Amino acid sequence: MSDAELRTPELDPVTARVIGGRLTSIAQEMSSKLVRMGFSILIKESEDIGCALVDTEGWQLAEALDVTPLQMGPIPYYVRGVLSELERTGGEINPGDVFIHNSAYLGASHSPDVGLIVPVFHQDELVAFSATTAHHLDIGSARPGTSVLDAVDVWAEGLQFLGLKIRDRGVDCEPLWKLIEDNVRVPQLVLGDMRAQVATCEMGAERLVALMDDVGRDRVFAAQRWLEDYSERMLRHEIALLPDGEYRAEGVLDGFPDDPENRELPLIVTLCVEGDELEVDLTGTSAQLDNLPLNMPLEGTVTSAILTVVRSVLLDTETHAPVPQNRGIMRPLTITAPEGSLVNPTFPAPTLARAMPACILSDTIVRAFAEIVPERCCAGCGPLAVFVYSGLDEGSYWVHMDISEGSYGARFSKDGMDAMDTLFTNTRCAPVEEIESEFPLRCTRWELNDYAVGHGRFRGGKGGVRDFEFLSDGYISSEADGHLSAPWGIGGGEAGHPGEMWANPGADEPEKLTSKLLGRATRAGEVYRVVAANGGGSGPAHERDPQLVLADVLDGFISVAEARDVYRVAVHVESSLVDEAATAALRSTV
Repeated sequence: MSDAELRTPELDPVTARVIGGRLTSIAQEMSSKLVRMGFSILIKESEDIGCALVDTEGWQLAEALDVTPLQMGPIPYYVRGVLSELERTGGEINPGDVFIHNSAYLGASHSPDVGLIVPVFHQDELVAFSATTAHHLDIGSARPGTSVLDAVDVWAEGLQFLGLKIRDRGVDCEPLWKLIEDNVRVPQLVLGDMRAQVATCEMGAERLVALMDDVGRDRVFAAQRWLEDYSERMLRHEIALLPDGEYRAEGVLDGFPDDPENRELPLIVTLCVEGDELEVDLTGTSAQLDNLPLNMPLEGTVTSAILTVVRSVLLDTETHAPVPQNRGIMRPLTITAPEGSLVNPTFPAPTLARAMPACILSDTIVRAFAEIVPERCCAGCGPLAVFVYSGLDEGSYWVHMDISEGSYGARFSKDGMDAMDTLFTNTRCAPVEEIESEFPLRCTRWELNDYAVGHGRFRGGKGGVRDFEFLSDGYISSEADGHLSAPWGIGGGEAGHPGEMWANPGADEPEKLTSKLLGRATRAGEVYRVVAANGGGSGPAHERDPQLVLADVLDGFISVAEARDVYRVAVHVESSLVDEAATAALRSTV
């Protein structure tokens, strides 16, 4: 439908925007409700969720704005996965149904990210779906929690839900609920979170029906079409401003550092710009790992990583009015990912630990964009890390999945952000007080790390360091990346510092761990440390404002020696002053 056809008295652009705003408010209410109702720390604190309203083909009417893109992006593909399963099995969709789905080869991100989906009927006609996704603490996989680094296939990753009805015409399918309860280690949390998802979807469906009653169903979908065309126009305009050509970047995954055949795995990104269209070509990326879970589902993970970076670079809300995420964003984009590679694995290759590789993929896409529009890009980011702590307490499991923040690389005219989850994951750290009140863990250190920042005209962000002590015997596993190579600098900025992990760092002989900890038994009193990477710097360090250098010294980000030798700035800590004459002399030799 053309713009002229849409600009009618019945649906002018203002009306389309107003209806779009009301749709977005429903999605926002859904995310707020799910966070408030969540049982696990992952949902109620880390907000590792997604909420959206989509049409009968899975395309967005609206999505929540304040939760993780990794959960939001795949929702259209979750819905399509359910629809394809129903077509294959001859299933029906009826009022009162609720579907559960988590197949990484039918649109989901990985098995612990479970979608609960409610069909929306208006005047007895199926018109939409109200959908939520959320990461669940345990899904019945081979080891406690969801960091199972030795999963050999999808079945080792836990329960598989392929478009199943968990509620049929308003009646719970009790055998399925019992199957889940009997096969996860923390059923009270998993079932509580799933029921919160169902309630959230039902509320979203009710709100959407009420909106259609208020403004008319046809006008809701006309607004969807207008917003899709608007999003397409905005993205095409920005792509058209880029010079045509091919721009390449390479990233490297740690893989499994102790395994020579599966370490330092390349990720290749080539951006192909032609007119107002953009191809993201991942040809050259490492082949999939047939029996290790670092593979990234194309629809459920890779597409989300690409969309997040494309939107962040070309449609930044600091320079643009909000541009909705919808089908229109997809029209100017082509994603090329060779089948059988890490970025487009084939069934039944495992995908459980896909998040850390996808963080490096996001970072590599930014690096490719930095070849075109460096002023819109940050330097290399320090990826988050995931630790899973677990144990038995009087025969019952406890499981805590701890999301350890990373750091941002420096931007073109700003320092990188410290201790932040980055790019397409965008989750939150759980408060120490809640962790310690719910689990036999004690946090003995949580602060910014002591390693060098990515020096530059603008410095990279600092990652955190945190120590957790086990108060009882337990079990630990981890998935992280960025320990073998440091975040890259941009425009003459220096690289940051890699991440690290340690066991018993205060002991006489502390044990340095690799980024991939397959799982080990722990004893009460043992301490485990995770150190996030520091982001890369932007621009030559000797061009940094001396007053900012002084502030960094006073704040403990850099030493007096680094100020002198790297930034060419002489500072007097006692008087909190820059020695301007000495600084001028130092910089005159650069």
